[in-house]
Amino acid sequence: MRKSIATVSVSGTLIEKLDAIAAAGFDGVEIFENDLLTCPLPPEEIRARAADLGLGIDLYQPFRDFESVPADLLERNLRRAEHKFRVMERLGADLLLVCSNVSPQAIGDDELAAAQLRLLAERAAEHGIRIAYEALAWGRHVNEYLHAWRVVRMADHPNLGTCLDSFHILSRGSDPIGIEAVPGEKIFFLQLADAPLLAMDVLQWSRHYRCFPGQGNFDVAGLVRHVLNAGYAGPLSLEVFNDHFRQADTGRTARDGMRSLIALEDTLYGAAHPAVPTGFSFAELADNGQVGGMLTALGFARTGTHPTKPVELWEQGGARLLLNATGEDPALVAIGLDSPDPGGAVKHAESLLSPVLPRERAPREARLDAVAAPDGTQIFFCDTAWLDDFGPSEPVSGEITRIDHVALTQPWHQFDEAELFYRSVLGLSPQESLEVPDPYGLLRSKAMSDPGGRVRMVINLAQVGAKDLAWQHVALACDDVVAIARRLRAEHPDLLLPIPANYYDDLEARHDDVDPALRELGVLYDRDEHGEFLHLYTVTVGRVFFEIVQRTGGYQGYGAANAPIRLAIQHAGHN
Repeated sequence: MRKSIATVSVSGTLIEKLDAIAAAGFDGVEIFENDLLTCPLPPEEIRARAADLGLGIDLYQPFRDFESVPADLLERNLRRAEHKFRVMERLGADLLLVCSNVSPQAIGDDELAAAQLRLLAERAAEHGIRIAYEALAWGRHVNEYLHAWRVVRMADHPNLGTCLDSFHILSRGSDPIGIEAVPGEKIFFLQLADAPLLAMDVLQWSRHYRCFPGQGNFDVAGLVRHVLNAGYAGPLSLEVFNDHFRQADTGRTARDGMRSLIALEDTLYGAAHPAVPTGFSFAELADNGQVGGMLTALGFARTGTHPTKPVELWEQGGARLLLNATGEDPALVAIGLDSPDPGGAVKHAESLLSPVLPRERAPREARLDAVAAPDGTQIFFCDTAWLDDFGPSEPVSGEITRIDHVALTQPWHQFDEAELFYRSVLGLSPQESLEVPDPYGLLRSKAMSDPGGRVRMVINLAQVGAKDLAWQHVALACDDVVAIARRLRAEHPDLLLPIPANYYDDLEARHDDVDPALRELGVLYDRDEHGEFLHLYTVTVGRVFFEIVQRTGGYQGYGAANAPIRLAIQHAGHN
């Protein structure tokens, strides 16, 4: 389908926006009026620039507070409309978005609204322009999409149709099934936006928190299916108002928008993800010599060295860690994922605008392709062939069984981009979305996993207030975290993060059946209706620390209730 985006969805000047939108592969744009008004170029040059870039101007918007007004105001509104029509002729745009009236002067009279919109459509037809009437979710009298359609049907003019907007429909909880009652040829335009579920005024929600499809909680794909069933054949167009997007890199945001539409189309047409990962193959850490001692204390053994790269393989149970001797402070730089079809996973990533990273490979080394996550972490799609590069090794038994999850930090302006990346490129599904108390603010966090819980990833905001929170960690699963804690307390007491006694006082007040050994050993505890979660943290080296976790029953969380304890201790310097 044709793909479009409103210029208000990305940052920058109008020319910068057009360049980025074209580079991302869009077919067309909605020109937002403020972008044109602040541009020094005349409409004719904007038209030519868009054409040179291969972009059509699909819509000019918005035209506000037109219909259902007294006669004297109608005349002024018609004069405004004539000016807009002349501008649109110069732009080469033939569709004008008219929003339902929000003015206190608006009159609640559908017949009056229909008559005035018909008059507007007649004037527009003289210029070869059509009118798309949209119900704003906060419209004074018309705020439901079916109400807008009734007015359009009453007006009965070929140059008047409706514009459907997923945010305005879904934010009000309206049932989109009614869209199928609207003739497809009278749906002149479709605007798409997702959003997190928030309990707030719908106008503020709309102006600040919209996001691209797949980044929020709305069933945008379900709504689009109803629109297509109605017979709509126009563009899928993104219209997103978001404070973060307005400050983020223009090109990245445009590419992210295109990725969201490609993923949406895959969903619409039932394209299954070709290779959802089945587990963690490895986690790779940049190292300056600090991590090996920690791994030895945790029970890992070095089992191999890469023949051409300064990379060591450390193993225990089913957990594999790579230490890359970069000489830099420790940081989590790459994640290897077990893939049933590495080639298919790579092609899928490329189709979603995530190209394969260039990588040097000696002739006999295993082929191992990676793409970059938004924060720069390399994501590898693996079978078992890569292990041959490290030579034969014996299994390393121990208390650690596998990698349970990894946690990565994201810059604030890339958080939504990261969520969409892991959902669309890797096929992970969102789980918890939290705001965790931190001593200096609230830490935004979201967890995602595959359906079987074999690949769990957590993305956290990298900054709270003025504080850098670029801490990453690898969580290692075990069957008896208390036994591990007892051994580490005896052999490596400085390795574990100290937990305040106040935490255990509160824990024992909330749960009268908690093992008292947890206090002595510095093990934290959480439970839900499905099971229990015990875990401990190591101190941090560079940007990285380790977490040892034990899940019992059907517990699927991450001990989020205990995250504020860890954050406070790390801020205090015990890292």
